[in-house]
Amino acid sequence: MIVDTDSVRLALSAQTDAGRKAQFGQFLTPSPVAHFMASLFRVVPMQECRLLDPGAGIGTLSAAFLDRCARGELNFRRIAVDAFELDDLLQPHLTKTLESYRRQHLCQESTIRGQDFIEAAVAALAGDLFAEPLPRYTHAILNPPYKKMRSDSPHRSDLRRVGIETVNLYSAFVALSLALLEEGGQLVAIIPRSFCNGPYYRPFRDFILGRAALRHIHLFHARNKAFRDDNVLQENIIIVLERGARQDSVTVTVSTDDSFNDLTSIVYPFSGIVFPNDSERFIHVPSATSDTPVAQASTLTATLADLGVSVSTGPIVDFRLRQHLLQAPESGAVPLLYPGHFSGNRLEWPKKDFRKPNAISINAETERWLYPKGFYTVVRRFSSKEEKRRIVASVVDPAAFPEAEWLGFENHLNVFHSQRHGLTEDVAYGLAAFLNTRALDTYFRSFNGHTQVNATDLRQLRYPSHVLLARLGNWSKKHPQAAPEKIDEKVKAVTA
Repeated sequence: MIVDTDSVRLALSAQTDAGRKAQFGQFLTPSPVAHFMASLFRVVPMQECRLLDPGAGIGTLSAAFLDRCARGELNFRRIAVDAFELDDLLQPHLTKTLESYRRQHLCQESTIRGQDFIEAAVAALAGDLFAEPLPRYTHAILNPPYKKMRSDSPHRSDLRRVGIETVNLYSAFVALSLALLEEGGQLVAIIPRSFCNGPYYRPFRDFILGRAALRHIHLFHARNKAFRDDNVLQENIIIVLERGARQDSVTVTVSTDDSFNDLTSIVYPFSGIVFPNDSERFIHVPSATSDTPVAQASTLTATLADLGVSVSTGPIVDFRLRQHLLQAPESGAVPLLYPGHFSGNRLEWPKKDFRKPNAISINAETERWLYPKGFYTVVRRFSSKEEKRRIVASVVDPAAFPEAEWLGFENHLNVFHSQRHGLTEDVAYGLAAFLNTRALDTYFRSFNGHTQVNATDLRQLRYPSHVLLARLGNWSKKHPQAAPEKIDEKVKAVTA
């Protein structure tokens, strides 16, 4: 590496307080990650390279790209770099980095723009009268800022002017960078994995998949390693997009961390990454040694609607109904269930010395949030990537509440129900057994990269038929202490 950006990055990271990092939402890229990202650009015959580096920081990504050019791997006659950086504390370091490459004739032109990238890109794309024009870029490399945007923020309004609807700065940067590429232009970005699923990022998925071919996805198994110096726990992936290209297979690589010492690679058909009949266009990122997404799509066909089952977020938000919550059940109250009441197949209610309430008063304010007593399957909404299972399902057995007629489900639970009533006993147990399998967990992790298990995600799954679920539930009731391996074997046998 010609310029040692890593020593600068480490020094700046130690000097910059957390508040300033949060203000800009930016975490500087480690050199090993930057060089891996630069290696993902496909070599194409081209005389002139116009590189876009939005949110450039100290120039680590541009430096990695230019280092690859210096090695003769990317052979351009002329290279121009456009680097956007809003943070005036980073601009001098960015200037120094790019000037070093210009002096060595590796970059004929470098422009540092101390502008808001979203404002500048939108103005250029929209053709505003006094907007500074931007070129059509051949390459874009980016580690964009991570920060949510309010629905009424100026950035959201600006983005809508050019047909972009999204909720975070990182997805806005990717969408705008893609829009600024010429046909055949390539984009490499390291971004949070949260865009792969969920309704909020559906317009963004539609935008990028409608304008570019997804060529490559890289997954880090250890989510806290890519930006460990900044204590970033967000799970990140690296994606490669090619503007206007025909979509074919997708290369998926996996490494434990940013050393890339154990890199593995496998090529998937695009239909194994984005399922053809999935209206939500979830992006599945399988482990490079797993074919679980393809297997899931081909062997399980029932939707929850087919089963006559719905899944909803628990409706009771405790802080909004605080005055109605009770530590111990009493007359005129009903059970209130939290994730903490469930441990594996066990339900403990009421729970002694529990830091949460065990009951909620039934009255005109609370009764609309309650469910009739019955059999329900519940799934915890929050987990972590490091847990053994992302989906943790349990059964609510009405026998545990002999005196109750109604039940309350707190907001941190997802509830499977039938038109807000209980399920049949066998189906409730069958759903729980199916959801707790390792195969389903592996599949779920392929498109869910954050700590939430949302009702929307559970609706997108495909399930065994009603008959098979009931058969599985009947077996599960008779084997309540079955080891996880035995449950996996039974589910596989039932759904084969």
